[in-house]
Amino acid sequence: MVTITLLTILMMLAAPSMMDWVRNGKVRAVAEALQNGLREARSESLRRSRQVVFALTDSKSTSDSSTFTAKADGNYWTVRSLPSMTSSTEESSAFISSGILSDIGAGVKITGPAAICFNSVGRLIANSSTTLTSLTGSATCSADIASPPAYDITLPGADRSLRVLVNLGGQVRLCDPKKTMSGSDPDGCPA
Repeated sequence: MVTITLLTILMMLAAPSMMDWVRNGKVRAVAEALQNGLREARSESLRRSRQVVFALTDSKSTSDSSTFTAKADGNYWTVRSLPSMTSSTEESSAFISSGILSDIGAGVKITGPAAICFNSVGRLIANSSTTLTSLTGSATCSADIASPPAYDITLPGADRSLRVLVNLGGQVRLCDPKKTMSGSDPDGCPA
């Protein structure tokens, strides 16, 4: 009886830290899924020597449709190559791949742009004709030098949040916004 009582007390003490660990794991999983999708979009733009768009959406992307609705806090991500601007024939965007965010991180909130475009050499590019639609019109990609795109990943109740940064050169980086990048905190975000 004493052993069972002690085990019960230890389990009650461990439960809150276990829940924190689970919530932090969800944030990490979503951040890594976004990071992997962005890196795939960049590498496909280099491989295909063509503009590629990474977008968040609430619909599962299939190769059947050439347009889809981009949404800044979508549950899925998709990567598509964009039509050549010099092509004389009608060409549509080509599906490359997609991924799921909602299943791996239920309740996780994503804040950031609906779409990011990479040019044929893997750098960010502004593009107003992405063949994407959004809830408020057309989804466009911007490339702002002052504030490159970033996705903030948070979960209510979690003690950790993460940020996925994309710099103008196309490099994708995961960082901790609670820390400032330095020699002692290389996992921190730039100031």
